[in-house]
Amino acid sequence: MAFFGRIPLLAILFILSGVPARSADLLDKWIAAQANLRTWTADIVQTRSFKTLAQPLVADGKVWIAVPDRFRWELGQPPQTIALRQAAELMIVYPRLKRVEKYPLLSAHPGPWQDALALLEASFPRSRTNMEAKFQILALTETNGVATLALQPRSGAARKFIARLDISFREDDFTPVGTALTFSDGSSLRNEFYHPVVNPPLDPQLFEVKMEPDFTTVEPLKQ
Repeated sequence: MAFFGRIPLLAILFILSGVPARSADLLDKWIAAQANLRTWTADIVQTRSFKTLAQPLVADGKVWIAVPDRFRWELGQPPQTIALRQAAELMIVYPRLKRVEKYPLLSAHPGPWQDALALLEASFPRSRTNMEAKFQILALTETNGVATLALQPRSGAARKFIARLDISFREDDFTPVGTALTFSDGSSLRNEFYHPVVNPPLDPQLFEVKMEPDFTTVEPLKQ
């Protein structure tokens, strides 16, 4: 769960003390439901809001996820930005610019963007213990069959960039409805998911980069 564009790369979780018993039970069920998830796809409507802009920026897209460490995000039609995660590397492709950016995921010195990348995986938590080590719960609300979990990164470096994350999921089947990020500068980003499909077959090549000969590949963290 994330945004991609010509902005710094971003690139979920909790202490249950103080959380009502019903909420704690709902969180446990949500996490348990992820054990049966192998793949997931959905259409996206992404909305980015900035204090300096009167109107938000809206883009359509598509996401494919293969648990535990593969995803593909596309924004724009035709795609203007493509993000591909593999086990050891994240690649951001800008087709119009003929540019590919590579970011290592196994760095011995992880930075804030790698902390933020964990947010993309948080909508499909595999372990409560792991999530509690990285995130703290701020609130859990329920409206019309949809639960929204408000979270804060534990990492001080991540909090300098991301102030809050909200994850919304359906209470009946625990599938994601949307995510919202509030950044420290007051800007925000929301992803709304539509037409989700659980456990569809996905071609492994979907998560590979297909570049034309005239594409330029760069590694920004090494510059």
